[in-house]
Amino acid sequence: MTVWDDLVGQEKVAEQLAAAARDADALVTAAGTNTPPPEASKMTHAWLFTGPPGAGRTQTARAFAAALQCVSPDRALGGSPGCGFCEGCHTALIGTHADVTTVAAVGTQILADDMRDTVRKSFTSPATGRWQIILVQDAERLNEKSANAVLKAVEEPAPRTVWLLCAPSLEDVLPTIRSRCRHLNLLTPSVDAVADMLVRREGIEPAVAAAAARATQGHVDRARRLATDPAARERRTAVLKLPLRVEEVGSALKAAQELVDAAAEDAKQLAEEVDGKETEELKAAMGGGQGSRMPRGTAGVMKDLEDKQKRRRTRTQRDSLDLALSDLTSFYRDVLALQFGSRVAIANADAGDTLDRLARAGSPESTLRRIEAIAACRDALDRNVAPLLAVEAMAMALRAG
Repeated sequence: MTVWDDLVGQEKVAEQLAAAARDADALVTAAGTNTPPPEASKMTHAWLFTGPPGAGRTQTARAFAAALQCVSPDRALGGSPGCGFCEGCHTALIGTHADVTTVAAVGTQILADDMRDTVRKSFTSPATGRWQIILVQDAERLNEKSANAVLKAVEEPAPRTVWLLCAPSLEDVLPTIRSRCRHLNLLTPSVDAVADMLVRREGIEPAVAAAAARATQGHVDRARRLATDPAARERRTAVLKLPLRVEEVGSALKAAQELVDAAAEDAKQLAEEVDGKETEELKAAMGGGQGSRMPRGTAGVMKDLEDKQKRRRTRTQRDSLDLALSDLTSFYRDVLALQFGSRVAIANADAGDTLDRLARAGSPESTLRRIEAIAACRDALDRNVAPLLAVEAMAMALRAG
């Protein structure tokens, strides 16, 4: 199994990256033996991965990072980097490689404080690996200061440093940054390709895999979660019942409250898993074990960690809401398809009776207004409107039609 095997529907991109990884390997080898490097190298110091949600931007970037760090002995025999089994590949893929740094937005933005140490590290030589790699998962969330810090690092990188930036589109990244990156655009995988991956890689029953892939319309991570997590299937079922609960004002507002509460519970569960471990690790690193008092001068560091964890909880809640809104949008698109007399590629076939009922009860115009109301709710959440207020407004708009 190579590092490229999990890149669903991205064969062309995988070929380009594999060629770049081979040239990168030749560059490192040439530097170690004082031989001239390849003249026409496909390798460069900065890459920008774009594509729609679910296309696998981060997964593709991480696979490339693994190929760059590959230490398989087969390389000396002409094998391609990215075996998937060696220590370099394995640690890069699971996120523990010392020379692969991942940056993700904790809140709604990547702050300059979050990037400062990373940018400083980008100017150092690799500690154990072949390259110093910086993977920015949410490049579209860089604010002005953090983007300027990244720009300086991308403009004048260290010789063995590679930047991997991920964003939904070119327009989401500063022109000055994207002009210095090699751009690779990923496509939404087909439903059949995602279903095949779930059967082949996760051992999911073909019928369940097909249903999950169809319901998520080629979103790889969501399909995997829906196929493997019963709680995720239950939450989706509850969300798809919401269109029938907005007929009365009281039930519409109650449904909105339950949707927000479920997202808050998701954020709470993640916090319980991650925050406690982070706090204990920081205390231990600063000399304050379990039950002992923290040394003087550490209160500010602990406060910074608490602020970071609070931003992450907010982000997690809003991501969970956005997932529910995506399911709702998909549902009403199916309603619209039925109203126009099409049953081709219905995503939510398991809710067929509800789809038929709403398609008969409304018009295409009212369905489009409902889809617009969901989009308006997502925009409001992006602008930091209180989640309950945004979802209640959406619920009332869905009721009005």
